[in-house]
Amino acid sequence: MKTVAIAGVSGFVGTHFKNHFIKKGFSVSSIGIETYKNESKLLSILEDADIVINLSGANIIHRWSDSYKKILRSSRIDTTKMLVDTMAKATKKPKLFISTSAIGVYQKDNIHDEYNFTYGDDFLAKLALDWEYEALNAEAIGVRTAIFRFGVVLGKDGGALAKMLPPFKFGLGGTIGDGNTPFSFIHIDDLVKAYDFMIEHKELNGAFNLVSPTPTTNKSLTKALGNSLHRPTLFPVPKFVFKILYGEGSTVLLDGASIKPKRLLESGFEFAYPTIENAINDLVG
Repeated sequence: MKTVAIAGVSGFVGTHFKNHFIKKGFSVSSIGIETYKNESKLLSILEDADIVINLSGANIIHRWSDSYKKILRSSRIDTTKMLVDTMAKATKKPKLFISTSAIGVYQKDNIHDEYNFTYGDDFLAKLALDWEYEALNAEAIGVRTAIFRFGVVLGKDGGALAKMLPPFKFGLGGTIGDGNTPFSFIHIDDLVKAYDFMIEHKELNGAFNLVSPTPTTNKSLTKALGNSLHRPTLFPVPKFVFKILYGEGSTVLLDGASIKPKRLLESGFEFAYPTIENAINDLVG
C-alpha cells in the first residue's frame, strides 16, 4: 500500500485529494499547522510517505495588507522549507514531492507555456517564484520533484465556482469589466487526474502548468454559466468594485494570462474537460 502525505488537506482541493487517494487504497497522512510545530511527528510522517503533496497556503483572494502579505509568504515558503529540510533529515525519503505554485508566476496579458514565457515582477509572481525555489531544493536531496502551477480550479463544492454562482443563479451575473480578462482554468477532476499521472510517470519532474488546453476569457466563462443555468448575464461588475474590496489583492481577479499546459500534453495527458463549456456543463448543468 502506498502512503501519501498531504500538507494543506483541509481545503477544497486537499479534501478532494484525500477522498480520491483513500478510494484508490492509499494510506493518507495529514500535515497541518500543528504538525509543523512538532518536528519529530513531521519527520515520522515524511519517513513513512511514498509521496508528499504540498498544498499549504493562506487564501490568496484577500486584501493584501503588509501583515497579510507576510502570512501569504510564511504559509507557503516557510512551510515548504520546513518540509524539505525535514525530508533531508529522513533516513527513508519520499519517492515523489509535488508542490503547488500558481500561474500568477507569469507576466499578465500574455500567452505562456513552460518553454516560452516571461515571469511577472509583481508581488504574486515573486511569491510563486520564491515558493517554487524552496520546493526545488528537494531535488538536491534526491527526491523527484514536480511543481504544479495551478490555474483557477473549478469544482462543485468549493473554490472559485462556489463564490461565482450565487449571483448567476438569481440572474444577476455578468462579466468583470469588459470581460476580456484571460481566464485559465482546470476542472477539479482533471487536476486530480494530473497528480495520478505524475505518480505513474516516474520519468517526469519539474514545472507543469495545470490548466485546460483551451484558455478562455471572463466573457466566455460568463456566457457558459448563463447558458448552463438558463439565466441572463446582463449585469457587469465594474473593476473598481473589486479594487475597493481587495486593494492590491484584486489583481488575482482582475488580471490574467493565457496559459497552455504544453508539458502535460506532450507527455500524453488527456483532459476530460478541455473547454470552459465542458467544465461548466459538468459542474453546473
